[in-house]
Amino acid sequence: MFERVRRAAGAVLAAALLLASRPPADRAPDDPAGRAMGGRQAAAHRVEHLRVKVLKTLPHDPQAFTQGLEMAGATLYESTGLSGASSVRAGPPGQPPAARVALSAPLFGEGITVLGRTLWQLTWRNRTAIERDAKTLAELRRVPYADDGWGVCLQRARHRLVTSDGSSRLTFRDPRSLAKTGEVAVTEEGRPVTELNELECVGAAVYANVLPTDRIVRIDPATGAVTASIDASGLLRDDERVPGATLNGIAAVPGTDQFLITGKFWPRMFRVALVPA
Repeated sequence: MFERVRRAAGAVLAAALLLASRPPADRAPDDPAGRAMGGRQAAAHRVEHLRVKVLKTLPHDPQAFTQGLEMAGATLYESTGLSGASSVRAGPPGQPPAARVALSAPLFGEGITVLGRTLWQLTWRNRTAIERDAKTLAELRRVPYADDGWGVCLQRARHRLVTSDGSSRLTFRDPRSLAKTGEVAVTEEGRPVTELNELECVGAAVYANVLPTDRIVRIDPATGAVTASIDASGLLRDDERVPGATLNGIAAVPGTDQFLITGKFWPRMFRVALVPA
């Protein structure tokens, strides 16, 4: 009996030693610190580097302090800012707007997004969002908006708005009431990305202008991770850049993988494709 116990104890000890010699399932044999798992996580958040390729150049109102840009069907909607000079416009891209409504001072127009028959226009620090008829641009109602208004876009599949306020945070909102339903911090390789401005929702991704740069980032709103950094520099000549003429405005062209982009006080708008940098 003693011999059987001794043999059983020896078998248990041997099995324990064998298990101890094996690395965990998420760790490579030569990676005792678990660096292999960290490498896979880093690869999952690796940033793709893209640039814009100009396909077409269109005229743009050089007096427009562009704060929001979005296409719905064949109509381009644009929201412009500055107190006393703010407006919302709608019409074919590159042509005079078919409809235009001015915002009285002190309202400062910001981001815009279309929800079918209506649209939302944010204001900067006026603590107000304006719902409008998408065809006539007539004001339908005003809703209190507690944050600074910057960018806004609609994620149709999630039935929610995504908004920015100039920080590194994206806020999710009910598309009817604008009540907050969640938020996510935006990071690029672990570092916060601040001054997120005009937004465009495309499928599951969110594109954001980064003020005051010529850079656009593509964000996974589920995690806040930047999945692509897009270089949009070199579109304007130096002599065309008046003070305040920063890139701000990105609109997906429906039915394509192309975008319209422009900026504040820019004399031109560009139809672009995104290609590897």
